[in-house]
Amino acid sequence: MIRLHAADAGFNAALDRLLETRRTDAASVDAPVAAILADVRARGDDAVCAATARFDRLTLTAGHLRITDAEIARACENVPSELLAALDFAATRIEAFHRLQLPAPITHRDDAGLTLGMRWTPLDAVGLYVPGGRAAYPSSVLMNALPARIAGVGRLAMCVPTPDGVLNPLVLAAARRAGVDEIYRVGGAQAIAALAYGTASIAAVDRIVGPGNAYVAEAKRQVFGTVGIDSIAGPSEVVIVADAANDPAHVALDLLAQAEHDPLAQAILITDSPAFADSVVDAVQTTLATLPRAAIAGASWEAHGAIILVESWQQAAEMVNRLAPEHLQLMLAEPRAVFEAVRHAGAIFIGRDCPEAIGDYVGGPNHVLPTSGTARFASGLSVYDFLKRTTWIQADRAALRIVGPSAIALARAEGLDAHASSVAVRLDEPNL
Repeated sequence: MIRLHAADAGFNAALDRLLETRRTDAASVDAPVAAILADVRARGDDAVCAATARFDRLTLTAGHLRITDAEIARACENVPSELLAALDFAATRIEAFHRLQLPAPITHRDDAGLTLGMRWTPLDAVGLYVPGGRAAYPSSVLMNALPARIAGVGRLAMCVPTPDGVLNPLVLAAARRAGVDEIYRVGGAQAIAALAYGTASIAAVDRIVGPGNAYVAEAKRQVFGTVGIDSIAGPSEVVIVADAANDPAHVALDLLAQAEHDPLAQAILITDSPAFADSVVDAVQTTLATLPRAAIAGASWEAHGAIILVESWQQAAEMVNRLAPEHLQLMLAEPRAVFEAVRHAGAIFIGRDCPEAIGDYVGGPNHVLPTSGTARFASGLSVYDFLKRTTWIQADRAALRIVGPSAIALARAEGLDAHASSVAVRLDEPNL
């Protein structure tokens, strides 16, 4: 963990170095990922099975790629009722928020007499990738599948790695609750290839969503264009803006809640109080001693954690906009001014008693968010990611007489005579 002061000389360079340490080198995996994609495209199920045996130590045949309904039912029977209830509670809240996002169509008759419109239609098929490495995330199933379902996507196909053949019952229960149609026990770049290109057992989809490791992220990058993707996600991150009135132990836990995801995760505290910063550092060390994932969280905090001291909350807001974090917590007595000044953040959590973990599970808004500074231009997953906009125009001869001459003039200015003539001929004035 490093400590920076925004007023110090060399601060900008030091902050750049801190952020640079987390950037994964895509070039280190692009060649092996390209090889896996090409193999799956050429050999289909056989290549998927071979890669699964190699990476997940699981021998499969094409007929066993898909997890059966009976397996799902048995797995769900092993989930404690209180966990099923919590899953349903979270799903209900996620569904309610995402239903509010459904857009209305547009129909407008303008002064020229044209009727203009835009309609929204769902994608036909979506592939969901669910991680299965260091941890299994049923919450990710809900966050990826439910918006697609609400959008009206016709087919949801999910891929989840099952190293050594181990199925996670809660992940399967989440998939059943979210209405996933198909679940396949494959992961990694081979799963992305199967979803993008299709095999005899796994039909191709139109869009792939969901986080994964460096191989999955690179695979999504390489198949983009053949299919749509949500984003190329990096390690998780949180920025906490907190004043000295907070309990240091609470802030420490919020920082470590991100750090325990991955050794590359990043947790940053921005505060105006050096004494409070010291207290949080002490609380982090005390809390680490109690965490089951202390090795992961400690590595993240040691290598990528930071405390940034600022002179004002306005300066804190400017710092947040520069960082453009995935998650932002505003733990201030008066957070509204900072909230209004922040332009770049994936999701914002306001108040001392609104930890980011609420957003991960039961808040309602999506937890699939832009990382690595991409909140400058990207947004979190939503219903809109599973819908397409189609515009339409309806015109009669009277309307065409009003707008046509300008279209003809512009087409001829661009040297596109057939364009111009296709309008002019309908006006019975081919020389117009």
